[in-house]
Amino acid sequence: MDIRQKIALFPHSPGVYRYYDAEGNVIYVGKAKDLHKRVAQYFVPPERLTRKTAVMVSKIADAEYTVVDSEADALLLENNLIKQFKPRYNILLKDSKTYPWICVTAEEFPRVMLTRRMVRDGSRYFGPYSSVIHARNLVEFFHSIYPLRTCKHKITSDVILRGKIRPCLNFHIKKCRGCCVGGISQKEYNDNIEEIVKLLKGGGRDIIQHYRSLMQEAAMNMEFEQAQVYKEKMLSLEQHYSKSVIMNSIVGDVDVFSLVIDGPEAFGNFMRIRGGAVIQSLNLGFKLMIEEPQESVLAMFIGEIQMKFGTLSREIIVPFKPDMEMENIEFRVPVRGDKLALLELSARNAKEMRLNALKQQEHTDPDAYRNMVMESLQKQLGMSVLPEHIECFDNSNIQGTNPVSACVVFRNAVPSKKDYRHFKVRTVVGANDYATMKEAVNRRYSRMLAENPDDLPQLIVIDGGKGQLAFAYEALSELGLTDRLTVIALAERMEEVYRVGDPYPMFIDRNSPALKVLQHIRDEAHRFGITFHRKLRSKAQIESALRSIKGVGEKTEQRLLLRFGSVARIASAPFEELSELVGPQLAERIRSQLKGDGSASDQTD
Repeated sequence: MDIRQKIALFPHSPGVYRYYDAEGNVIYVGKAKDLHKRVAQYFVPPERLTRKTAVMVSKIADAEYTVVDSEADALLLENNLIKQFKPRYNILLKDSKTYPWICVTAEEFPRVMLTRRMVRDGSRYFGPYSSVIHARNLVEFFHSIYPLRTCKHKITSDVILRGKIRPCLNFHIKKCRGCCVGGISQKEYNDNIEEIVKLLKGGGRDIIQHYRSLMQEAAMNMEFEQAQVYKEKMLSLEQHYSKSVIMNSIVGDVDVFSLVIDGPEAFGNFMRIRGGAVIQSLNLGFKLMIEEPQESVLAMFIGEIQMKFGTLSREIIVPFKPDMEMENIEFRVPVRGDKLALLELSARNAKEMRLNALKQQEHTDPDAYRNMVMESLQKQLGMSVLPEHIECFDNSNIQGTNPVSACVVFRNAVPSKKDYRHFKVRTVVGANDYATMKEAVNRRYSRMLAENPDDLPQLIVIDGGKGQLAFAYEALSELGLTDRLTVIALAERMEEVYRVGDPYPMFIDRNSPALKVLQHIRDEAHRFGITFHRKLRSKAQIESALRSIKGVGEKTEQRLLLRFGSVARIASAPFEELSELVGPQLAERIRSQLKGDGSASDQTD
């Protein structure tokens, strides 16, 4: 049976589908609310599919499906099958590292400790925590308030009665009550453990209020030492809890998901909020093997978190609705208030993860990073080709004097300084930035067309706004190049990107590597242009100061500058040295002129 005939028989039911290649390998696993409709979306004319998806579809030799009762079941089954088969074209979880958990051991006198390995022995685990430092600080905080044991002895009631264990140093320095020698009852010890469990679940406010009530009761009964113990615990909890609280308790118990998609990669952040405090947070990275809709990526992220953390909150805050429904769970997209602030906080964490990943890639794999930057730039600007060769133009002048243009060249997102060029303006009089830009662009590419037409850039960046862009485009039109390359303008004030024919600027994320490379090439063009302009201006000032003196020509000027180095040194030079070089009459005229005595200029030979 042909594959198209087979998928035509898929039911209109929720489930999970699997694609196989000719060798029988699973190459893709997906979930669907309606299996028939979802699978049929792949088997359309290739021009309606993205490039990567079309490649995957061309390799499909067979398809199978599994019907489930709900979308939630489909999500969990999809997640398990992806982990089992590791299909080539599925979203891949990039974080292979293990995260720390806080473990409350299943013992008569439980221990509270960090672990990266979960053992199904009845122990309770809380986490995972994305930061081992945060998890360790939390465990240390519990040990500072509660007299918990840290030893690995197997302590039972029988062992205590028989006196088999000698107390350790922590007992003597009062960091442990000594459960091993009967210093604390099993009930009191386990009451402390349950308080810790409640704190880990986000019940800090209730425990604080409980200790406040006990403190007040002890004070009324004149038990001031016991009241002080309760007060110290209450204050310690309040101090710690205040650091974690980011919202008021009205927010309630919610889970927050955010997602940042950057080309073939996605970065997600999950936060668990209980009683207004963040009790868990986790960042995960994903590799998108084919172009997946953001709703599907978010659904997979939620499924992965559900596998790690278990049951989710009844209310989940998301930046947009995932392509799934879960029983007894409401997905909410906030538009204002505290819940929007929570979503923005989660999004900042996801963006931070993305930036850190980019920085790491820049150092560990610079070629891949540069290629990613160019792909990002291509996507942002809607270009049909990869901008491997970029050129940028900038003008420099002061009130129309010594106007120059500079052209810098980037190849594969790095400067190619041997290809830099600068232009002395020939046809423009005065401060006309637009005409200057047109002249520089025309001269640059008319020469390239004549000498090396195969080395034209894919992207031209103009330092300026819509005016400079219009004149640069006019120059390219006269050369017949507008259909062979892309030209944009980058305005420095708001970092706005202008495109030809678009009246509105395009804003690129300030943290985007695409904008970073545009800023780099713009700043480099400005630096190169202003350096050349200052050089010309300095030379012009020297020339005007010496050439205005009667009797000083080009050769005399050269001799003077070669001997003394600058106009200031010529002015302060001894008369005898000047006379030896140019004669006494001219030496006197030079000294008078440079020192501001205007009578010398009226002298004639």
